[in-house]
Amino acid sequence: GFMKVGWGGMSLSGLEGLLPRDNLLSGETGTCPATCESIPGPPGMQGTPGPVGPRGLPGVEGPLGPKGLKGDKGDMGTPGVPDGLNGTDGLSGPKGSKGEKGDTGAQGIQGPIGNKGDQAIQSAFSASLNQSFPPANWPVYFPNILLNMQGHFNPSMSIYTAPVNGIYVFSFNFATAQKPLKVGLFRNFYPIVRTTEVSNLATASQTVVLHLTAGDMLWIQVRDSATNGMFTDAESSSTFSGYLLYPDSCEMPIGRDFMTPINYPKGGFSWDGPTPKPTDAPN
Repeated sequence: GFMKVGWGGMSLSGLEGLLPRDNLLSGETGTCPATCESIPGPPGMQGTPGPVGPRGLPGVEGPLGPKGLKGDKGDMGTPGVPDGLNGTDGLSGPKGSKGEKGDTGAQGIQGPIGNKGDQAIQSAFSASLNQSFPPANWPVYFPNILLNMQGHFNPSMSIYTAPVNGIYVFSFNFATAQKPLKVGLFRNFYPIVRTTEVSNLATASQTVVLHLTAGDMLWIQVRDSATNGMFTDAESSSTFSGYLLYPDSCEMPIGRDFMTPINYPKGGFSWDGPTPKPTDAPN
């Protein structure tokens, strides 16, 4: 029982009439497939490439790549041309604060020994009395010279003359007997220091430091005969001494004149110094 399928409006029976009957063979009986779904056939041959599609949109930025290797050093460029003009020097800035003391440097090499310099000026003397109760109004006479190598102490007048400007030290030590003693150290006719001793068999002494100018003269005087107990014997010495402590300048004065009667003051060697002239009175 199969239905005759029509083909082009013609039935199978109609076809039979068109075909020679002798050529018709009986076909094998067909079977229905288990499913009506079609089974894909084998793939066909690859077709020709299609046309190029339109340009796509830019892709998303990818991750940062690793640092590349250092490139070769480029060629040095030509020197630039200065644009600005030479400006004026700026003002000095304020003085900075004092820096900290640096470390002590290493000791340097000892230099060669220099030539021996000229000997510094020296001056010293010491003399003693040889007769008690010397006369007043005159420099006390000290004929016994204990030291006077430079000759700055004049033994005949017993006056010391400063050889240079400088600091000097003078001292005296006088034994006393029988009478009081008033004695002083004088410079250029004026008293500098005075000492009084009223005890019998005692000592009147004084030490003084002075700044003298080259040519200044110093000596010892007693006040008068009534207060002249200056004494000396075999057991007691009365001495006058002095020396240069240090000079202001080592230049020796040209020539040195000892005091002579020609240049004595008009009033002589007075205890209070020269009497001022009327023209010397203050206004």
